[in-house]
Amino acid sequence: MIWNSGWRLATAVSNSGGLGLLGAGSMYPEVLREHILKCKNATAKPFGVNVPMLYPDIDKIIDIIIEEGVKIVFTSAGNPKTFTSKLKEHGITVVHVVSSVKFALKAQEAGIDAVVAEGFEAGGHNGREETTTFTLIPMVKEQLDIPLIAAGGIATGRGMLAAMVLGADGVQVGSRFVASEEASSHPAFKQMVVDAKEGDTQLTLKELAPVRMLKNKFFESVMQLYNTNPTKEDLIKHLGRARAKRGMFEGDLEEGELEIGQIAGLIHDIKPAAQILKDMIEEFKVAQKEMTDL
Repeated sequence: MIWNSGWRLATAVSNSGGLGLLGAGSMYPEVLREHILKCKNATAKPFGVNVPMLYPDIDKIIDIIIEEGVKIVFTSAGNPKTFTSKLKEHGITVVHVVSSVKFALKAQEAGIDAVVAEGFEAGGHNGREETTTFTLIPMVKEQLDIPLIAAGGIATGRGMLAAMVLGADGVQVGSRFVASEEASSHPAFKQMVVDAKEGDTQLTLKELAPVRMLKNKFFESVMQLYNTNPTKEDLIKHLGRARAKRGMFEGDLEEGELEIGQIAGLIHDIKPAAQILKDMIEEFKVAQKEMTDL
C-alpha cells in the first residue's frame, strides 16, 4: 500500500470500524511523523503503521513510531527479530507479514503478537513461494499458536468469510482500498485498477524483490529484458529509482510500476472507504447466513 495509504485512508478505515494502517514504505521519517500526527487529530480510534523493513531509514521510522505513541505496528519484508523486542518494550502490538509456514513460525518464535499470512495473489512485494492464500491459510493455522490474519486476494465479504472458514481470525485488505476516494494514489492509477480484468497482473522481478503489478509498457520492457538473460545488476539498472512513485502516485501509467493484486479483476468502482467496509460486512453476513441455512 505504499503511495496509497496516507492519513486520510488510514483514518477513514479506522473511523469506519476497521484498523487503518499508514504505509510507511513510501514516507521519509518526518513525513511519517506528519501523517501520524494528522491521524491522531482525525480519529480517536486505533490505527497502525506498516513498516517494510527493506526500505532505508528504518531505525528512524521505528523511533518516530515509539515517540508518537503508535500502539500497533505491522512489519514486513525483513527479519521480525530486528525490532519486535524494542517495540514490545514500549507496549506496542507487533504483527508480521509472511508468505510461508516457515516464516510464520520464525515470526512466532520472535515474539510477535499475530501473523499476516499473505498469498501469491497479493499486490506489490510478495513471497517467492507462490503459495496461494487459500492454500497458505490452513497450512499456517495448522502450526501456529497465535492469531492469524489472512491477506492476498480478499476484497469482498464472501472472500473474508472463506478465509475465516479456513482458519483466519481476521483479514487484511489492500487492493480494494486502492480504489477508494481517500487513497493517496493518483486518480489515473485508481481508474486503471477499476478497468483491470483477470490476467492483467503478474509477479515479476523475483531476483530483486518479487512484485505483482499491472501489465503496462514498463512491465513489457521487463519481460523483453528477461529474454536477454539479464544479470541482477541489469534488472536493478532497468528498474531505476522511484518507479512505484512514478506510477502509483504520479500517474505515469506507461513507465511507472503499478502494484496491485489479482483481485483487481473484481474491483469495479471507486468508493469512500466507509462504504467499502460497509459493503464487505453486509456481504459477509449474507454469505454467513446462506451457509448456515444450507
